[in-house]
Amino acid sequence: MEMRIRGALLLLSISSSLFLTAKAEFRGSVFFVDSSNHQYLRHRSPDDASEFKSVLPSEVGAAVSVLLGLAPPVSLSTTGSSKLNEVLMPNPFDRPRAAFVLEVTGVEDLLPLFKSNLFTNAFTDKVISGSDKAEIRLPEEEALLVSLDEPSVSDFASLSDDEIGKFASWMGGSYVTDVSESLKGELAFPLGNNEKMNLHMSKEADRKYIASLISLVHGVRRAIEMHEDFSQGTRRPAELIKGCFDGIKVLKEEHGTEGVTEQGLLVLLATLSRSYNLLQEAYKGQIVGVILLGNAASSQSDSLLDVTFTSRPSVRWLAETEASANATEIAGVMLVRLTLAWVTGLILLISTLLGVYLLLKMPLTRDTLLYSNVKLD
Repeated sequence: MEMRIRGALLLLSISSSLFLTAKAEFRGSVFFVDSSNHQYLRHRSPDDASEFKSVLPSEVGAAVSVLLGLAPPVSLSTTGSSKLNEVLMPNPFDRPRAAFVLEVTGVEDLLPLFKSNLFTNAFTDKVISGSDKAEIRLPEEEALLVSLDEPSVSDFASLSDDEIGKFASWMGGSYVTDVSESLKGELAFPLGNNEKMNLHMSKEADRKYIASLISLVHGVRRAIEMHEDFSQGTRRPAELIKGCFDGIKVLKEEHGTEGVTEQGLLVLLATLSRSYNLLQEAYKGQIVGVILLGNAASSQSDSLLDVTFTSRPSVRWLAETEASANATEIAGVMLVRLTLAWVTGLILLISTLLGVYLLLKMPLTRDTLLYSNVKLD
């Protein structure tokens, strides 16, 4: 009897460990959003059995790298390459070279609502997280990185009633200010079906949520401005627009999963739709969206995205500078060059004089070039 109890306890502990491990490995989902007027991704129907496959964050990073026109990492496995083939179109000469990558935290419990209201040309895969991240390596001077995380706005320190009012108007909502004190007004967004979301700027969670939305929109507009500046050049760099949105996590901590948090997710999706349309228009359809739904990241190091710049090996030029060579070395090099020039010149001069002399002393009938038809003795 005691052996049975010990065996049952051991089995229970093993099962619990496996469950916790699986729960720790699962980090969410990834949504790929294709261009509105160009196909860069393989389209899949909701009934396709290949949907909702498990992918690693490193494979997501490799997919973003390929969309940017860069080579995937050499560490990508054969299985990862086959997954990329299921997501991306095979033409390597037709890449958007621009990607909008956003990580949204705190939406694990709202995933069905997120899927049902996302873009129509998006499909999803599960993301299984081990110890790796979605690593994206950008070559210096050939890629542009635009961060959507603007601290001056997202920390709501510089937020103003005027800015909130402009954002509400852009989203089709309204903002009624409090004449007695700033940042104490009431904000309303229409949700359809005669419903609307009401937020009070006097509440810190609501204010943080709105600040995150405004920061997101500011980042998108900043990316568009930078794209317009770089598009005037002769060579277009690869452009990565990336950020992390924590506004839903803030609402969930304050209001719970249902109610206001669900409404906040709908407003976020509406903001994403409008922002993505702006990007599509500015980039003329040459951009793809990648939305990561991960666990709540407590810091930037916990994010699934890891973007770094890599430097290319410098080209060695046949030139000397004062920083790389001293005066003695420069003098020696100049002496060798001058000696080679004089020797080469003397050889050419002597060869020319000998040729002219022999040409003048040559009998006419021996000059086969001028008298090729003359019969020689």
